[in-house]
Parts: sequence; structure tokens; C-alpha cells
Amino acid sequence: MNLAAQEEMTEAAVLQAPRTLIADDQPDVVRALRLLLKANGHQIEAVHSPAAVLDAVRARSFDLLLMDLNYARDTTSGIEGLELLEQVQAVDSRLPIVVMTAWGSTDLAVEAMQRGACDFIEKPWENTRLLAKLRRPLEQRNRHRASGLEITRELELAGEMQRELALGQIPKFNGLEIAAAWQPKGAVSGDAFDVFQFGAESGAFFIADAVGKGMPAALLAAHVHATVRALASEDASPRELTEKVNTAVCERVEHGRFVSFVYARMDSQRRRFTYTCAGHPAPMLMRRDGTWIGLTKGGPVLGEFEGRHFEEGEISLESGDRLVVCTDGLLEAEKTSGEAFDARGVIGVLKPNRSLGAEELRNKLLEAVRTHCGDRLNDDVTLLVLAVA
Repeated sequence: MNLAAQEEMTEAAVLQAPRTLIADDQPDVVRALRLLLKANGHQIEAVHSPAAVLDAVRARSFDLLLMDLNYARDTTSGIEGLELLEQVQAVDSRLPIVVMTAWGSTDLAVEAMQRGACDFIEKPWENTRLLAKLRRPLEQRNRHRASGLEITRELELAGEMQRELALGQIPKFNGLEIAAAWQPKGAVSGDAFDVFQFGAESGAFFIADAVGKGMPAALLAAHVHATVRALASEDASPRELTEKVNTAVCERVEHGRFVSFVYARMDSQRRRFTYTCAGHPAPMLMRRDGTWIGLTKGGPVLGEFEGRHFEEGEISLESGDRLVVCTDGLLEAEKTSGEAFDARGVIGVLKPNRSLGAEELRNKLLEAVRTHCGDRLNDDVTLLVLAVA
């Protein structure tokens, strides 16, 4: 057998039998995980303390780390696990890490993912779900090896996770149609959005645009996304939520790293729309008769002024209303002459097409902006269109 064939077989064996490090201080948990993963093709090494995790990662190469967030010193807060997460990344920044936490510890799981974990699983786990969560980062890691792509694992995983978050199915509401578009300029995006459903007639959405490009902007956008997901509820007003998100951003990022942000609550039954706009391009509301309103209530960008209070705006929804919310990547798209698409371009599309549904109107806007700039978008573009029946 020649050397090339031997190397090919070695690589195939690695892809088929991933080296997985398990870290947990409970012998019964380690035993159960070892049996489950060995039966599914993993090469297993198990350790029982944070110090042993670091020793193992420094000494050998692993394809995956499955680690608990609570050890003997601290059995409830997860602080020891979060510290270990960052220490492991300092040793091997490319190692995929899936964390385990007690059932219901959602805030701890969010914190772990903000610090670099690629996923989490709750104890007690369901075997099929656990295996599926481990399979995704392993497949991503194997694709990276097999293809020889130069893009880093962090960018690949971040881009994949962002696409999964951004391109999920938009909830359906009685009397209200929503369509969205999310178009990153590169592998990852500094834009984020989500739509939340609280009932058949009520829900909320947000759009965020982090300053800068590439991974730093994407991480900041992901932090905002995770924070909003943890806080959004039927009881949280746009003003209160925005102030809490601002506090979270101020606590985690240095001065000069900021986010424009808009969060809105909608109730199609009561025909109410409440919002807070933090340094973001004002949402544009067009009435059935062609008149339009810029929704400007709010305050400055998030991350610059800790403890800042924000205003909240409220409008009544009317049949035939069309609302457009977008990031500046759409508004600042330029012709070769330097002329931006801006709000005039949006209104120019909205006015003659205001009878269209949300999806058709979204498509019209994207077509118009691409025509305007000759399909040369220079920034991420995120767009939400709401149509009131």
C-alpha cells in the first residue's frame, strides 16, 4: 500500500471515529455517556475535573469536547464550567465544545454559548437528541478537513448558526402577514433578527445591526440575539426590553462596540403596535391612502450609554397598513455615482405597491435595491415587511 493510500485510510478512520473527550465529575454520568458514544462510533476519553480537562487538551488532539458546567467546587452556578470553557478555548480555539447543564438552566446555557460553546444539552438527556447535537459540529469539522477550506471553523459554525436562526419559518398571525430577508455580505453577518409569537394575534420582532464587519460584529449580533431570546415575553414592553439589552451589551463589550436596534410588539386583535428604536433607521409605516410615518421614538444605539432610559412609541394599526423595517445595508446601497437608495427609494417602492402582500412587497424592495446598486451590495442587508389585513 502506498503512502497516499495509507494517509487516505487514516483520514477516513478519523472522520468515522471521532476522538471525544467527556468531562463530568459524576461517575454514573460518565459511564452512561461512554457506553452511548462508544456504541455510536466515538473514541472516548473521560476526565472528572477541570484540571484534567486542560491537561488532556494540552496533551492530545480531540474532535469534540462534551463537558459539564458544574463540578465539585460549585454545583449550581456553572461559574467553574464557564471559566473552564474559556481556558479550553485559549488552548485550542478550534475544538467544538458542547456543554451539559441541569434541566431548566436556560440562562446558563445562553451564557455558555455567548462564551463560545457551539451547543448545549440538558440533563437528563434524551439519547437521540444528544447524538444529533454532537453530530452537527463533528460533520462541520469533517467538512472543513475534507474540503481544505481556508475559512476558520469559527466563521463556518457562526455562519451556519446564523443562517439557522435567521431563515427559520416566520410565525403566522391572524390579520397580520410578515416576510423577512437576511442577506450577509460575507461568511457571517453583523445583522440579526427574530420574530416571536405570543399568541394567534400577538407577537414581537427585533432587528439589530452591530458596528463593524466579520466575526467581531457577528459575535456582538449573536450576543444581542441570545439576550433578546432570553428576555422576550408577552409581559416585556419594548422600552423595558431595550433597556435590559442595552445593559447586557454595555456589560460585555468595550466602548466603541455598539448596536443599532429596534424591538416592536404587535397585537392584531387590539390593532396596537408598540416599539422602541435605538439608533436604528426608523421603521416606515405606509397607510392605505399612501401617507407614511417614520417611527422614531426610542433613543441612542445600544452599548454606549449604560443605564440609559428609552422612549416607547405606540401607533394604531389600520387595515391596509404596510410597515418596512431594515438595516442600513439596504438604505446605503449606492449607485456607481454615489447616490444611496435611502428612505426615498423604500417609499418609492412602497407607494405604488402598497396593496401587495408582505412577501411580494419584500421581493419588490429587494429587486429595486439590487437594480439601484447594480447588484453590488457593500453591507449586510436585513429586511422585515409587515402587512395588515
